[in-house]
Amino acid sequence: MTILAVVNQKGGCAKSTTSVHLAYWLQSQGHTVCVIDADAQRSSSIWLKGLIDVQIPYQVMQSPAALRQQVPTIAQQYDYCIVDGPAGLSDATKAILAGADLAIIPCQPTGVDLRSAADAIRLAWKIRKARQGLPDARVLFSRAVKGTRLKEEAIAILKKAKVPTFATIIHQRQIVADSFGQRATVFDLAGRSAIEASAEFEQLGKEIIRLRSATQHPATTRD
Repeated sequence: MTILAVVNQKGGCAKSTTSVHLAYWLQSQGHTVCVIDADAQRSSSIWLKGLIDVQIPYQVMQSPAALRQQVPTIAQQYDYCIVDGPAGLSDATKAILAGADLAIIPCQPTGVDLRSAADAIRLAWKIRKARQGLPDARVLFSRAVKGTRLKEEAIAILKKAKVPTFATIIHQRQIVADSFGQRATVFDLAGRSAIEASAEFEQLGKEIIRLRSATQHPATTRD
């Protein structure tokens, strides 16, 4: 089992969009998946409930005590358990990180968002000291605009600060924003924009699987 925490203290950074699309792709690859919606707005659970062509198990859970105690038990039933965290670095977020294997921190490439992501990274690192290296935590650039100087500057800032990031970047596209209202994911929709968005979420899913595989089966060296 793998517990993925999708967290950030800032709202509107695509936590639910990331959670739903990751869950959809992982299930399409034959993995068993469950989503825990810990956000008061319940965006991911509403989205998953409304999907027309697929059913993905989900639960709504917002209490820090429940998140700390129940998520590990639920996760044992699935290959992947994705926890869509609340906005803010609350006790609920701390509880989620306390049980996670990998923290995904969606972040738009702006100064305000970078500061918010940095706070989330610091919290994850603090918890990791007490958990023998878990969770791994990485920033995911999301809703980035192609060809902008802002995106390249944000990448350079995090690289200089030695903050781990995903190689995958999810770019801003209207079809991603529209998919919730269409009771679908970009994988279900037609057109060039949907194909490009699908490829990025697929790349993210593959990158996560590689990261987890490397963690679970580290390379050994010989004298």
